[in-house]
Amino acid sequence: MFLNSNNAHSSDEDIPNIVGTWIGENKTISEQRGFRTWEKKVEILEQKGRRFKGTFSYTDGTKNFFGVIHPDNLTITWVASNSRGYNLGRLLTKNRLSACYVESGIDATAGCADLTRK
Repeated sequence: MFLNSNNAHSSDEDIPNIVGTWIGENKTISEQRGFRTWEKKVEILEQKGRRFKGTFSYTDGTKNFFGVIHPDNLTITWVASNSRGYNLGRLLTKNRLSACYVESGIDATAGCADLTRK
């Protein structure tokens, strides 16, 4: 967690605005599909403080998701109600986001995308 000179936690004014369309190359691996590379598009439609929601487009359609920005103002986690896995993200710069998806079980998958805000 970032601390300022008087040891207070980072303030709400420091929370990054992540609303926008994020696009990049996604590289995944799964037992069923093996190694795959494809374009990933994430749209963050609304943000209130640390909470946000959006949509994610993929080969089988679109999923709605919601998530949070952690107090370090860099780490992001989001989930979808119709998905068994979750996304862990990290802001690399103001307009670049690393987003990694992991899912265990019968459809086990792992992958990361390097996304740029358009």
